[in-house]
Amino acid sequence: MRSDPQLWRIDAPGQTLVLSSDGGIPSAIYWGPSLHPETELAAMASACEQEVTGGMIDRLPPLSLCPETSMSFEGQPGLIAYRDGAPLYPRFQLEKADNGRFTCRDHDLGLVLFFDLEALGETIAATTTLVSDKEITLHHLAAPVLPGPQMAQEIVDFSGRWIGEFQMERTDWRPGIHKREARLGRSGHEHPSLAYFPETGARNTQGCVFAMHYGWSGGHVMLAEELPSGRRQIQWGHATGTQRKGTQFRTAPLYLAVSQTGFNGCATAFQRLLRDHLVDWPKPETPRPVHYNCWEAVYFNHDLPVLTEIANQASELGAERFVLDDGWFGNRNDDTSSLGDWEIDHRKWPEGLTPLIEHVESLGMTFGLWVEPEMVNLDSDLARAHPDWILGPTDQVEGRQQRVLDLSKNEVRAHLINKLSMILSENHIDYLKWDHNRLLPIADAAQADGIYALLHELRAKFPKVEIESCASGGGRIDAGILSLTQRIWLSDSNDALERLRIQHDAALLLPMPVTGSHVGPRTCHTSGRTMNIRMRAWVAAQRHMGFEMDPRELTDDETEVLTRVTAWWKSNRAWRMGADILRLDASDPSIIAEQQLSADGAQFVVFAGKARTSHQIMPRPLLLTGLDPDARYRIDLVNRDELHHLSRSRTALKDGALTLSGQILLQHGLTLPWQFPETIWVIEGEKL
Repeated sequence: MRSDPQLWRIDAPGQTLVLSSDGGIPSAIYWGPSLHPETELAAMASACEQEVTGGMIDRLPPLSLCPETSMSFEGQPGLIAYRDGAPLYPRFQLEKADNGRFTCRDHDLGLVLFFDLEALGETIAATTTLVSDKEITLHHLAAPVLPGPQMAQEIVDFSGRWIGEFQMERTDWRPGIHKREARLGRSGHEHPSLAYFPETGARNTQGCVFAMHYGWSGGHVMLAEELPSGRRQIQWGHATGTQRKGTQFRTAPLYLAVSQTGFNGCATAFQRLLRDHLVDWPKPETPRPVHYNCWEAVYFNHDLPVLTEIANQASELGAERFVLDDGWFGNRNDDTSSLGDWEIDHRKWPEGLTPLIEHVESLGMTFGLWVEPEMVNLDSDLARAHPDWILGPTDQVEGRQQRVLDLSKNEVRAHLINKLSMILSENHIDYLKWDHNRLLPIADAAQADGIYALLHELRAKFPKVEIESCASGGGRIDAGILSLTQRIWLSDSNDALERLRIQHDAALLLPMPVTGSHVGPRTCHTSGRTMNIRMRAWVAAQRHMGFEMDPRELTDDETEVLTRVTAWWKSNRAWRMGADILRLDASDPSIIAEQQLSADGAQFVVFAGKARTSHQIMPRPLLLTGLDPDARYRIDLVNRDELHHLSRSRTALKDGALTLSGQILLQHGLTLPWQFPETIWVIEGEKL
């Protein structure tokens, strides 16, 4: 006769997790939209009992927070480990449950599992820790394992590449394992650690959706498995190639979100998690400054008179921070040498960086600097002095002419702290663009631990210096790195059309104030596409705005447009820093549209970009979201000056602002003026 199980519930806004144990590792018997506070958990547990029939073993093995091979579990176990070369098959017993922490022990093998689950903002953060009384070799440890939604037909995860980040991939649930793995040391362009699990019919603005983000900056794996019994499990952990020896292991936090308002509900839970709970803002009272970065203007060709002239023009356009990019150190004329030699190149800078910094500050801007501390060129003083500091085999294939320093070594981190501290102490720098331009040569979880330790120490010494995480653009974007940095360089592509799509899909994780977006050159250096300044400026204004071109190329018209859009961005940044980014469901697939809604719901802005030619002639209505149907809103077209003469009739908003009810905007939507491809409309709304 089985005794009644122990039951617990964990609640975060919008979701409930119910756990059950009959003496072993707890299992999630419910993960979904919030349950009523008085829900009878015992009755729920009874309703969740599952059948046994022919062709099965006599008792269905539990789909626990760490499924065990020893329980005849038919799928991927949550723990794979060896001791002295022999596989371990533990069977854990629940020892203690206290305020979201569950302690489970196998006395015979000397193993203890800790599961920590807590509400953080609108997410639940779930972590697994394994402790062994003797050294073991760990092949796989899953963060707390949860059931996949039974009403879902597909898995939505993400792929990508350099200048093509955050591409949504849709895969049907089917028997067997769907596996995504980033093995080489970064959260990665290729397999960002983010996945959505929509129930059938869900879209951006409606339907039930589940989502997970593994907050780890190194290699990781996701397994979504449909078992022979029809049950589904979802596992996340460090990459399976990172075999580690030791006595204590911990997964990264797995952040969970559930929404009944479509993809947007999970997206805003993650946006708020990063913005309000994880990112440590060095100057929270200071508005996010408009950036100027000189990379696509001068590349490695640093010249003080040229850069002072560029700084003058950037300031006139509205820039508030000037970032000197790669090429200021060692004997750095291209990307083949000097990484690791973090000393000012006195051939280019005979008086150091001081003259440029003082000029930048005289214009009212602050000064930022590009660094890539985790990397080294073989042609460098550092590599010649310390070849043993380089990670991986000596005959490895290089990436971008460079190698990786082994950050698991204390002496390597100490050296980098010393070099960076000298630069920051001797120069007035408030910002570091921290790059990471190649994958690791081997899968190594210790490298991510090393970069965390390095950034922790640097932030402690220089708490007011802001750091941007760049990894060939968006190659390292996750909650782990954002807990130690304040900005993401989302993509090395400054092509506004590419950026429109990348920013739209990255909003499923990233909030506006951490997402850097720059106005690039007239002809994009990564795509070769030539694009109008209006499209370039407004797409950059969707996120944390900056410029990354040679301003000396601008015509008078381009200068006027960019100055005006920048002024608009500044006048609206205060409320937009706390706004939610809501992806809109456009009935015209050529339109990529989003609505940024203020925290109090009093104002919003809609960006509706046209990526290509529509199939139909006339624009289709665009439905808004998140508004009060009983309220009235004043809406206006910000960039009315961009109306084209081929738009011939009296479409809404052409002649001035409109006042409409929330119900009309939600249920009928806005019919925007006709537009060419590669253009964007910007609409402001204010609640009356």
